[in-house]
Amino acid sequence: MLISFSEFLLNVPVFVQTDAQSLRKHQVRHRARAAGGKPTTQRAHPPPPPCPECACAALPTGREHERPLPSVPPRPAPARPARPAAGGGGGGSCPGSCTWCKMSVPDYMQCAEDHQTLLVVVQPIGIVPEESFFRIYKRISAVSQVNVRDSQRVLYIRYRHHYPPENNEWGDFQTHRKVVGLITITDCSSAKDWPQTFEKFHLQKEMYGSTLYDSRLFVFGLQGEIAEQPRTDVAFYPSYDECETVEKRIEDFIESLFIVLESKRLDRATDKSGDKIPLLCVPFEKKDFVGLDTDSRHYKKRCQGRMRKHVGDLCLQAGMLQDSLVHYHMAVELLRSVNDFLWLGAALEGLCSASVIYHYPGGTGGKVGSRRAQGGSLSAEAGNRHRPGAQEVLIDPGALTSNGINADTSAEIGRAKNCLSPEDIIDKYKEAISYYGKYKNAGVIELEACVKAVRVLAIQKRSMEASEFLQNAVYINLRQLSEEEKIQRYSILSELYERIGFHRKSAFFKRIAAMQCAAPSIPEPGWRACYKLLLETLPGYSLSLDPKDFSKGTHRGWAAVQMRLLHELVYASRRMGNPALCVRHLSFLLQTMLDFLSDQEKKDVTQSLESYTAKCPGTMEFITLPDGLKLPPVPFTKLPIVRSVKLLNLPTSLRPHKMKSLLGQNVSTKSPFIYSPIIAHSRGEERNKKIDFQWVQGDVCEVQLMVYNPMPFELRVENMGLLTTGVEFESLPAALSLPAESGLYPVTLVGVPQTTGQITVNGYHTSVFGVFSDCLLDNLPGVKTNGSTVEVIPALPRLQISTSLPRSAHTLQPSTGDEISTNVSVQLYNGETQQLIIKLENIGTEPLEKLEVTAKTVNTKEKLYGDFLSWKLEDTLSQFPLKPGKIATFTVNIKVKLDFSCQENLLQDLSDDGISVTGLPLSSPFRQVVKPRVETKPINPQESSKVGDFSHVKTLEAILNFKYSGGPGHVEGYYRNLSLGLHVEVEPSVFFTRVSTLPASSTRQCHLLLDVFNSTEHELTISAWNNEDLILHAGECQRMAIQVDKFSFESFPESPTDGTQFANAKQLEEERQQAKGLEINSKLDICWKIISFHINTCFKNI
Repeated sequence: MLISFSEFLLNVPVFVQTDAQSLRKHQVRHRARAAGGKPTTQRAHPPPPPCPECACAALPTGREHERPLPSVPPRPAPARPARPAAGGGGGGSCPGSCTWCKMSVPDYMQCAEDHQTLLVVVQPIGIVPEESFFRIYKRISAVSQVNVRDSQRVLYIRYRHHYPPENNEWGDFQTHRKVVGLITITDCSSAKDWPQTFEKFHLQKEMYGSTLYDSRLFVFGLQGEIAEQPRTDVAFYPSYDECETVEKRIEDFIESLFIVLESKRLDRATDKSGDKIPLLCVPFEKKDFVGLDTDSRHYKKRCQGRMRKHVGDLCLQAGMLQDSLVHYHMAVELLRSVNDFLWLGAALEGLCSASVIYHYPGGTGGKVGSRRAQGGSLSAEAGNRHRPGAQEVLIDPGALTSNGINADTSAEIGRAKNCLSPEDIIDKYKEAISYYGKYKNAGVIELEACVKAVRVLAIQKRSMEASEFLQNAVYINLRQLSEEEKIQRYSILSELYERIGFHRKSAFFKRIAAMQCAAPSIPEPGWRACYKLLLETLPGYSLSLDPKDFSKGTHRGWAAVQMRLLHELVYASRRMGNPALCVRHLSFLLQTMLDFLSDQEKKDVTQSLESYTAKCPGTMEFITLPDGLKLPPVPFTKLPIVRSVKLLNLPTSLRPHKMKSLLGQNVSTKSPFIYSPIIAHSRGEERNKKIDFQWVQGDVCEVQLMVYNPMPFELRVENMGLLTTGVEFESLPAALSLPAESGLYPVTLVGVPQTTGQITVNGYHTSVFGVFSDCLLDNLPGVKTNGSTVEVIPALPRLQISTSLPRSAHTLQPSTGDEISTNVSVQLYNGETQQLIIKLENIGTEPLEKLEVTAKTVNTKEKLYGDFLSWKLEDTLSQFPLKPGKIATFTVNIKVKLDFSCQENLLQDLSDDGISVTGLPLSSPFRQVVKPRVETKPINPQESSKVGDFSHVKTLEAILNFKYSGGPGHVEGYYRNLSLGLHVEVEPSVFFTRVSTLPASSTRQCHLLLDVFNSTEHELTISAWNNEDLILHAGECQRMAIQVDKFSFESFPESPTDGTQFANAKQLEEERQQAKGLEINSKLDICWKIISFHINTCFKNI
């Protein structure tokens, strides 16, 4: 559920305002150390819990965690109690409120190698354009290393454009904190302004006057007599673009600093033991030493120890690493003997810094290659720098000279015996930090030492020990920090945790820094800075703003924390006045965290999203942030969730077919080999994606999706259509409404390809909650598909048929599996003929140029005589080409000609004169019962009952197939098939129940006697060749005699007597019977007519 970010901030305390109990324990440790006399060299501070809710330090590296910030009101941080002076040098007399008694501004960028640098401040005087100042400052700061002439020593310079004056007061304690050089930059366009500008330069020098070695003034814009006067401390340039000698001037300036530094080093290094050595003090110690006995041995040792430590600092800055190690060792022994803990800690830290510089010439600040090795002799022994167990062995002070250690002792003793091993460096850091912790006013020193130690441990890959130092740094209480300083502090802590591999801990502190940017106490919250820092926390919480990273498998990271962070990004975006960012982050939250949202949270998020998209709809465009970061689009692939995508074939009547070539469709002419496993493999891969049917240009094509709605409410999806590539495609959008938490629901998306070629269905697009999404199939996990690529062939005409017959309720299902587009039915009497008029309409956009019609009888066991369906195609083709929208007429004659006899072998004995064939027992006055011949087989009783069923309606089914083509598709060899199903119910009309013959007056003729039965319910007449009409009432049977010439069947082949070839014998018998029937039909010409219906029918067979 979305909450106000201000409410969120009020419920989240600043991290330094930690749990009171943990802080009290932390303070007890400090008091125990302060009162315990000799300090321990063990861990500086036992690691306190790093966050108010859990102790993450017990977890292994990279596995630490941070819970969401606790919802408790912020409370003031308890102040660190005043600690007694240790060994007479404590801070008990100073209340700590004086800014000159303690450093209040820590330098979080400090690293161990900074101890060998000279601090130079670069500042503007007067009004100087910020862009111009930092352009010159960048060129000045580039001169950070200078080789000393006639020496192998290197000077390192640290530049700052802002430095607190109170920190400069600690220059005697650690000389790298002392401002030794001042460079000022000013604009001066006229000679009148020069005196005032030069006066400001002197005033600026007075701020650091007690510590400055030298200073320079760079004047831009002043020309003339004043600019031509040679001066060492002032450089004149016509403009900021014409200042080629800036770097050379800086090198000369650094050489002048070295001269002063070397003179001070020599002056301090040549002090005789009999001379009185001044006591170096930090600001808060000055009042404590008033009135002390300066002649006591304890006091003198203190002075000697501090001076040795100070000379070690100067040697380190002067590039004399070996000498500094010796001086630091001597200072440690002297200061340890008098319990001067603050300066002992400084000496130990100097010893650690010199050893770090020796072991890690590349530096510990994180910039690889930013520092050069300390001369050729150091790099020659780089392989021996990590020797374990290096001991703290002092050399003879007599080996020291005014120019450094004697040459014969420098190489072996100065480096090997006095440089700490990597393990000892950390131990000495811990000891030094424990001494700093005894002094209230040394909080900044302690904090910076922790930071330096962490940077060293990061290089040594000792993450757990580094985390202990960082946890100690978290609880060091400084003065009341400003919001900007808090942001800097937490950002540096985050950076350091990142360096040691504690990614979630790093994100935790960076998130706090982000909240500080928008703290309620800030009059103008920095929402942009807050948003930028929140973005930087995402990797630490395993969160990426690319939705593709969330479709690769299981969810990574803590969903609850990730959702909280996304809510914060949404609120920060809204306060920045960027609704597009709000929509993008809310869309990302809904898409990636849908499985972790409750039903109520889903409703709240979607309502918020709809309110934002009403003003700024969500798009699929990248959003570029001011810092260059691009936020990828977030398609809603889960709203709805798609489980399968299936490309559908065209309807049967519209499917294109390829005309068979001489080579055949399945023969490939690309390879001369019959089989190649390489080709087979590649074709198999192609089949996995390409579909074996075609779409047609200009026809509506369909893709079926199986979707379901995971939301607890009805989901409305608008503007849902297909995404394709390859050919021009017109997608026809659809809108759907899915019920809450529906099951799989079929959705059909349609479109029309406008050109030909290969078309690939890449996905679909939707509009949900005002967010437009392009969902690609490649980004949908677990989607089943039958392929995504299909061929689009050139356009073909579309034929639509309508008939004079009514539609049939019977659907033909041919064995070939073809689908029938239209079914019609008709009822006919056996022997009846009727015309079927078919209208052919071209409803497509291409002309109909070619038409072929074929017919096929299906699903019938009845024996047909003659042509069941007949037509004349020439009359129809005369109307071609049939233009779009035109209609052509096609006539089909339906002739029903089944067997009219009551038994199967009614004609087998007609060649024997005077022998009659017994038919079925009918009630007729003309019935004659004649016993069959001995050779004649009796009729099967089952067949008799079957034949005697005169009311049985028989069914005939046929398919008319229209093969047509035209337009560009016809040129490419494609055509379409349209099938018409014909269902004919045949009712019985008349039956011949008995056939016999009698001799006529002529030997060439005979009388053919036919017993005719009317099985209809209507009166009908029967006529024959050269004979009178016979009237039959419904259900009446009469005999009709026809005088005809005798039939001669000798020319017809006889049936084979053996059964060796059963199939051929049966076929031969059928042909023989059909030939006999045709011979009789040609001479009898028997017809029947129902008078009431005016139906005339001729018998074509008996």
